[in-house]
Amino acid sequence: MHIRASSSWFSRPVSDWVGPRLFAALVLALCLGLTYGAWRNADDASEQQVQADFDFRVRELVGSIAGRMQTYIQVLHGVQGLYASSHDVTRSEFHAYLAVQQVERHFPGIHGIGYLPLLPGTERARHEAQVRAQGYPDYAIRPPGQRAWHAPITYLEPLSDSNLLAFGYDLWSESVRRAALERARDTGQAAMTGKIRLVQDAGSGDAYGFLVVLPVYEHGLPHASVEQRRAALRAWVFAPFRMGDLMAGVGGEASRQLDLEIYDGAQVTEAALMYDSLPGSQPAGASAALASQQSISIAGHAWTLRVRAMPGFDGELLARPLAVAWTGVLVSLALALAAWLLAASRARAQVALARASELAGQLEQGQASVLAMATAAQRSQAMLRNILDSTIDGILVDNIAGRIFTSNRRFRDLWQVPDALDWQADGEALVRHVASQLEQAAPFLVARAHAPHGHRERRDVLHLRDGRVIEQYVRSMQLGNEQARLWTFRDISERSQMERREHTRRQVLEMLATGAPLERVLESVVLSVQADHPAMLCSILLLDEQRHRLVLGAAPGLPAFFNLSSHGHDLDALQGVHGIAAQALRGGQRVIVADLHADAQAQGTMELAWRAQLQSCWAEPVRGGSGKLLGVLMAYHRQPALPSAAHLARLGEAAHLAGMAIEQAQVALALRAGEARFRSLYDHAPVALWEQDWSAVRAALDILEQKDVGDLAAWLQAHPEELKALAGKVRIIDANGAALAQVRATDEDQRRGALSLAQNFDDPALPRFGDALLALARGAHLYECESSFVRLDGAARQNELSLLVMPGHADSLDFIMVSSFDITERKRMNAELLQLATTDFLTGLPNRRQFMAALENEHARLQRELASCASVLMLDIDHFKRVNDDHGHAVGDAVLRHLGALMCQALRKVDVPGRVGGEEFAILLPGTDLGAAAVFAERLRRRVAESSLTTDGGILITITVSIGMAAMAGTDADCDAVLARADEALYRAKRGGRNRIEQNDGGSDGVLSKFMAQ
Repeated sequence: MHIRASSSWFSRPVSDWVGPRLFAALVLALCLGLTYGAWRNADDASEQQVQADFDFRVRELVGSIAGRMQTYIQVLHGVQGLYASSHDVTRSEFHAYLAVQQVERHFPGIHGIGYLPLLPGTERARHEAQVRAQGYPDYAIRPPGQRAWHAPITYLEPLSDSNLLAFGYDLWSESVRRAALERARDTGQAAMTGKIRLVQDAGSGDAYGFLVVLPVYEHGLPHASVEQRRAALRAWVFAPFRMGDLMAGVGGEASRQLDLEIYDGAQVTEAALMYDSLPGSQPAGASAALASQQSISIAGHAWTLRVRAMPGFDGELLARPLAVAWTGVLVSLALALAAWLLAASRARAQVALARASELAGQLEQGQASVLAMATAAQRSQAMLRNILDSTIDGILVDNIAGRIFTSNRRFRDLWQVPDALDWQADGEALVRHVASQLEQAAPFLVARAHAPHGHRERRDVLHLRDGRVIEQYVRSMQLGNEQARLWTFRDISERSQMERREHTRRQVLEMLATGAPLERVLESVVLSVQADHPAMLCSILLLDEQRHRLVLGAAPGLPAFFNLSSHGHDLDALQGVHGIAAQALRGGQRVIVADLHADAQAQGTMELAWRAQLQSCWAEPVRGGSGKLLGVLMAYHRQPALPSAAHLARLGEAAHLAGMAIEQAQVALALRAGEARFRSLYDHAPVALWEQDWSAVRAALDILEQKDVGDLAAWLQAHPEELKALAGKVRIIDANGAALAQVRATDEDQRRGALSLAQNFDDPALPRFGDALLALARGAHLYECESSFVRLDGAARQNELSLLVMPGHADSLDFIMVSSFDITERKRMNAELLQLATTDFLTGLPNRRQFMAALENEHARLQRELASCASVLMLDIDHFKRVNDDHGHAVGDAVLRHLGALMCQALRKVDVPGRVGGEEFAILLPGTDLGAAAVFAERLRRRVAESSLTTDGGILITITVSIGMAAMAGTDADCDAVLARADEALYRAKRGGRNRIEQNDGGSDGVLSKFMAQ
């Protein structure tokens, strides 16, 4: 019995020992272990193969770029050889040579090949004249301005439309291009610029390129060293490259799976990025391991290349380990499943019936629970829908991705969503429907793109095309596991309209109460309407006194030609769009034209509307309080449109305010008629009279007094900006004819408020205004002073002023009467006398007396500041007597003026030149030691020697100067000592051969430079 039991136990399968699940798990673990080993070996082999393939393609790509650039540089060497083989290559020869090369066909990426001569600044005009004579009348060196050297693009082939944009551009004027030119000049090799925008691509915002230049040296001149190359430089040949064209096709088919970025220099920064084969951020899925950064040097300039493998790079190799892994997993699962099925088949057969009974009972309970939950969910959803539909606000719920979950009935009514719009299937259709109703859709679209975070909310105000205003709120909310947004829309059109109307009404009433000009009041009315409806342009046209013509009242947003076409014309003569205004005035009724160009017969009469880009027009009559027609308010749209109720209400309110303003202006005109007689006496007074309102200034002073500002003078000195603010508060009430004539103003200028305190006190004279303010505020009734003012034509003048407090206003300082007298001519005559006393009449330089005064002032400064320095130069024209003897004194005077002009061109603002003798000149250089003075003197000596003077008789005269220098010190007894030292150095220069510079530093003699005239 025992033996049979033992034999039966050993005969049981392994699945009975450990159980079906543990047995299947052991089989699965064994198979998965074998699968992992196979996958690991395959993955290592694939990664090594992929890395090797990537490194090879990177080297191949870098080599292709370097090889292509070397080929292009050889093309430039060919053009360099063309100039090396010829003393003068003409434009036609240059064109013929490059036409044979067919650069654009054989060398893609080169935008052209050009020639840059090196020109001194003095040769600019001659060079431009030569190129214009070759058939380019508009040729000019750009950018304009005088520079020491120029390198303009003179030849450029092919001379296409884009290359014409660069024709004449001065590469020397721009630092990056100039650095490449200088490097090519000094090395004799090709040089490449950094990252630039080609002149041909001036209108392209993201196109970058570079230039490669080669120097061209003069024939027969050595250029072994840097100094020899600089001296022998004749010109450059260059080629512009656009990065996108250059990189097209580089690397072949294999490069399409690589993301290539090229950076200028060694830094990998956004500012240095020159080329990106895949613009934008790093492509999703790009391998971070398969990336390489290479540095190459082309034409002496470094590039940094960053290469990344794109998704799918060598996908077949990478797919092999995955196939091995999946195959092993599937086989392992199959074997484990088979083992589990075999082991568990017997146990499942035994418990199947009991388990089936148990599951049937649980299923019945689950069905009952689900049915109850569905009923509750339907009831809750119906209650939520009823609540949403009964709210006064429009509700919309969507997620961050823009998928719309739900909306209530108020939202659909508010935005007039048609029933046919299936927004649940296409949420973008609902967004487009909402955006199409907005005058400015940006707030709605920005709120949709940038949802608020946390418990924050975003508020915006939306303006609809039909005149409604809607308040928009956006809040974040959580719907289960998904982040959502709750949109709330409320119609605030009525409240917004009431606020705007009240604001406009209050503003107009304030302007009427303060006596503002009618033009300003009407313009305020028009601007308020346009602010409410940005898509609308408005104007107000008035009837003249005879009620037969239209006069422009205000039209700030319409073109000038459109306004002038209606101003001053008879009602019967007006046609087209202006005929609508005449129709509204003749009928006294509102006129609405929804489409100005709908009628084909009206096309000719609507030409003005076409030119002004107007599509619809609404005319609202303007009436006074008695119902009398005073004008018409015109509203225009750039699209065909019909007015809504909100539009009509707003236009009616604006027309009512305009009628009040016009009647107020007419009343004021009647009052002014009673003052005409007094006005005539006032206007014809021979003295310039100004009536000024200082009430705002008095109110500001009262506020300062309340702030315990006791010392007004000290406060104004500590706050100089407040003085200008106080001056701006002064209002010119009236000015008589003499005052208007004094400032070159007209009655029209006075009526439109063009006169201000600047016609009595301009900005430099504000301290005088402050003195007058202090005197009048302390109780003075009269204050007199000298000041400066600005005429309306912009001329600055000087005057004498008398400020008189108006009788009855001595305590309040409200009104001031100012009389002014223009003393500019008297001041000018005094200045001319001073100029004659201090200036040399022939050269315009300071004379000896004025120069000595400046010298004494500088000597006094050096005595106070012993650490400072200064230098004095004495100049003498070499052989000047020969010029007078050979050509006459008139030519000699011209030579003196010529030298004076050359001196002034080289000086700083602080330097003082002077003519101290017949042909002797002197220059004071404050703050300059002898070393810096020597550099300045040599530059001046060369400028004089290289320039020439052509007289009226066609005589070409070239002069040289001898210069003596001496340092000025505060220890000198007087200023004559430095003149004596400089004069002694000058005579040494003249004895030493002239056209040279010598200095007298109190020690041994030393010649700074010696350039004998040939």
